[in-house]
Amino acid sequence: MATKLTAVRGMNDYVQDNAAILQFLIQTAERTLSQYGYQPIYLPVVEKTALFSRAIGEVTDIVEKEMYTFDDRNGDSLSLRPEGTAGCVRAMIENGLLYNQTQKIYYYGPMFRHERPQKGRYRQFHQFGVEVFGFSAAEVDAELIAITARLWEALGFDDFELQLNSLGSAQARAEYKTILTDYFKQHLDQLDEDSLRRLDRNPLRILDSKNPAMAELIQQAPKLADHLDAESRDHFNQLCALLDGLGIDYTLNSNLVRGLDYYNQTVFEWTTSKLGAQATVCAGGRYDGLVSQIGGQATPAVGFAMGLERLMVLLAESGFKPKATADIYMIVAHDAAIPAASLLCESIRDHFPELRVVLHSGGGSIKSQFKKADKSGARFALVLGEDELATQSLQLKALREDVAQETLSWDQLITHLSTRIK
Repeated sequence: MATKLTAVRGMNDYVQDNAAILQFLIQTAERTLSQYGYQPIYLPVVEKTALFSRAIGEVTDIVEKEMYTFDDRNGDSLSLRPEGTAGCVRAMIENGLLYNQTQKIYYYGPMFRHERPQKGRYRQFHQFGVEVFGFSAAEVDAELIAITARLWEALGFDDFELQLNSLGSAQARAEYKTILTDYFKQHLDQLDEDSLRRLDRNPLRILDSKNPAMAELIQQAPKLADHLDAESRDHFNQLCALLDGLGIDYTLNSNLVRGLDYYNQTVFEWTTSKLGAQATVCAGGRYDGLVSQIGGQATPAVGFAMGLERLMVLLAESGFKPKATADIYMIVAHDAAIPAASLLCESIRDHFPELRVVLHSGGGSIKSQFKKADKSGARFALVLGEDELATQSLQLKALREDVAQETLSWDQLITHLSTRIK
């Protein structure tokens, strides 16, 4: 007996309601970004492994443990993308989109990390990312945070918390790393295995540890905010003032360092208490050094990414119902009426391109067709049978309102629908 084929663990199918929720999230995010003048970009899911090693940092869990990496037939090391920013920067450089230019773009699609699947966290997951290039001012950081705040409002989320921090300039960060390393070396007996491994190469990542046994040690560590350079401090103060002016609440979190090495100055996360350990639903920050790190000319940049699976869980748990699959459902009561029914549906689509018009297929009784029309969520059912065909008329029945069924001529249909569809 052949082995039953199933999806790879942690890589899920999205069907019916789940597919509709994912589509709703993407469409809502695209609509929000378009309000701010952002443009889409579409990127490969496979990149050269060296891109992520150089951009993300070799001493990160993503590069060390989680990437899906393989050699292709030419012997080149390739990886499925674990995040979108590195590939986006590579595309900007390769296509000459940064020199003397500014860019505000967004992208979405699947990302891949080999980690333990859990609620809202999978090995193939979908991200929506936003990146801005060529602007160094704090108002762009504030704009990105305002975009996310507007998106939460559009999605009906009102209990997210914004956490905010500044990592300072590269030089200030380097000096702080030395101070932090000296501190942790005085407490080697309290460091876990991961922290010991990171101590000399990336001590800031220790601050991001979720090990409760180290919480007090981390809390007492020197604060990066006390070692910021003047320019970074001014930038952060301007950002906070802008957010205050916009009425966006935030919490300062000195231990927020983000998991990727390329961040500097502003970093932020939106979190929720409804997803257990997977509290972060959106995260981002400034990465002014990444473009030159990958091979382009020095370019200021800032962005964010949000995990769509976590937002899907929150929407489903809030009672969100996907939009109906039809607005108008054409019921065909006799096979001879199929050609006319098809033409009438096409006419409706011509005049009302925003409507979803479903022509029933597969036969069946009037009763069973009405059940399918109701299940589709359609507002109206049109009925075309042998009698209606002879008189060039049809029946219009409202499925969501308690009003009488109407008989219309074919010539009246479009004009009448224009008064009923609002």
